[in-house]
Amino acid sequence: MMPLTFKIDHDKRFVHVKIEGHTVLKDVEDYFDALMVQNAMPYPKLLDCTHAQFEATDDDMMVLGARVSAYAACDPRGPICLVAVTDHAIDFLRRFTNLGGAERAARIVATVDEGLRWLAAQERK
Repeated sequence: MMPLTFKIDHDKRFVHVKIEGHTVLKDVEDYFDALMVQNAMPYPKLLDCTHAQFEATDDDMMVLGARVSAYAACDPRGPICLVAVTDHAIDFLRRFTNLGGAERAARIVATVDEGLRWLAAQERK
């Protein structure tokens, strides 16, 4: 089973990601590639990281930062809501949301329902 699975819904213009288990840089890069190929960068994204176990070195974070910076050419990027409950995941996701100066709304929440409500509120803005 892949640790990172996602569904890009072009009709709803929405991306739902579920991350479970041991997740490394390559998993995230493959996801980014799919967003680009399918022109889904502008869509709102919900990443359920409730059961994720992230492993990233400082070098991995630098690589992610470079990729996120390069995606500035794709602005506007859609809001991103990250669901996490462990201190380790929350810390990783805080670092991730600060990468590359992305100009999009981002929030870390504790439940999928809370994340869906927050994303719906972003669409109304």
